[in-house]
Amino acid sequence: MFWPREGSAPGDLSPEAGFARDMQIHHAQAVEMAFIIRETTSDPILRTIGYDIITTQEQQSGQMAAWLQAWGLPATGTRPSMTWMTGHGTHGSVTQTLNAAGLMPGMATPAQLDELRHASGAAADRLFLTLMIAHHRGGVAMADAVLAVTEQRQVRQLAQAIATSQQAEIEQMTQMLHREPAA
Repeated sequence: MFWPREGSAPGDLSPEAGFARDMQIHHAQAVEMAFIIRETTSDPILRTIGYDIITTQEQQSGQMAAWLQAWGLPATGTRPSMTWMTGHGTHGSVTQTLNAAGLMPGMATPAQLDELRHASGAAADRLFLTLMIAHHRGGVAMADAVLAVTEQRQVRQLAQAIATSQQAEIEQMTQMLHREPAA
């Protein structure tokens, strides 16, 4: 794994630090939703997708936490979420990067999470797929935004991996969402 040379680590207000912090929060919600669906679904494919999300995103979150530590930065920043996407050629303002509920792109609201927790059967499966597709689209947008501005090799590699894997999962989940229910 590549670690930046002395003096070349991203700063506290850098897009790289903001991405690492915000994507950990984003990933935590995806993991939470994946655990919920793994407990409620009877669909073996959906259980596998949930397991993949849990294991992949937990590992990636650990990697991003390690970056912050190696860069000598705190785990949390002093600026609001998504501020890193402003002023770096990625978006005009932080309010344009937050959804209507003031959350990061693709994040489910507390009410949606509660609905998922209480759903069962095919309704839970469909709700999970709908929420996770939106969630992954937000994750891809965040990964693309940092790719547009970072020169840090390890950040580029992880952001590209996130964009690629989540886009593939979006396609798979979209197909599942639109398939005919089992008779």
